[in-house]
Amino acid sequence: MRTPAAKKELGQHFLIDENILGVIGRLAELGPADVVLEIGPGLGVLTTYLADRVAQVHAVELDRSLEGPLQERLAGRENLALHFGDALRLDLAALDPAPTKLVSNLPYNVATPLVVESLVGLPSLERWCVMVQREVADRLFAEPSTKAYGAVSVLVQLAAERTGFHPVSRAVFRPRPNVDSALVAFRRRGDASTEDLTRVKPIVAASFPHRRKQLANSVADELDAPKAAVSAWLTAAGVDPTRRAETLTVAEWIELDRQAPRDLVP
Repeated sequence: MRTPAAKKELGQHFLIDENILGVIGRLAELGPADVVLEIGPGLGVLTTYLADRVAQVHAVELDRSLEGPLQERLAGRENLALHFGDALRLDLAALDPAPTKLVSNLPYNVATPLVVESLVGLPSLERWCVMVQREVADRLFAEPSTKAYGAVSVLVQLAAERTGFHPVSRAVFRPRPNVDSALVAFRRRGDASTEDLTRVKPIVAASFPHRRKQLANSVADELDAPKAAVSAWLTAAGVDPTRRAETLTVAEWIELDRQAPRDLVP
């Protein structure tokens, strides 16, 4: 069967070098009892590796043209379920058995929302090991007051802590991408809850659209709220209203959420 070409519009860069699989297995801390969710299996190189080592694999693929090659490569593995559709639209929380790990070479164009949505929408997930653009990998666990630090940094770090990082050569993909990639592994924090993350998301989203604006101005504009009320809220949380969003630590975001007036932030 002729292998379909990667589709640029879907952000596809197929993993073809099996030498990287051992690194993925180590960073993901794979075990025989794991239930793994893989988004974007592509040609099934990683999928096969996972299915041979864990209890169950749920592989979610958007591109229907890959169905034939995937079925052929993965034939005979009863612990593997292929799901075709958009991972951002499918009800992944209904997967049975529920996934405990997300291990994927994520499509470049949806990697960031997939990571954030999995943290919120899949409370069964305990660990992640994802291949993403190096720029995205750096952003996930960036430090405050750095160029890479943004809304996604805050949301990820509110829910998770990084456990591993590994730069990846462009040569492991086909077609070869024009950007560097990296594997980043992280686990859910024991003190994090999906309810807390859901509640703080609109606060973070309102704080970062205008990085050069003072925090009080940005939040007031985005929430359509009186600046005086927003300034009082920030002050009560111990945050100077004139600061900018990228300077706040994760602990300060948590305190902002605790002090948030629910008439301003539902």
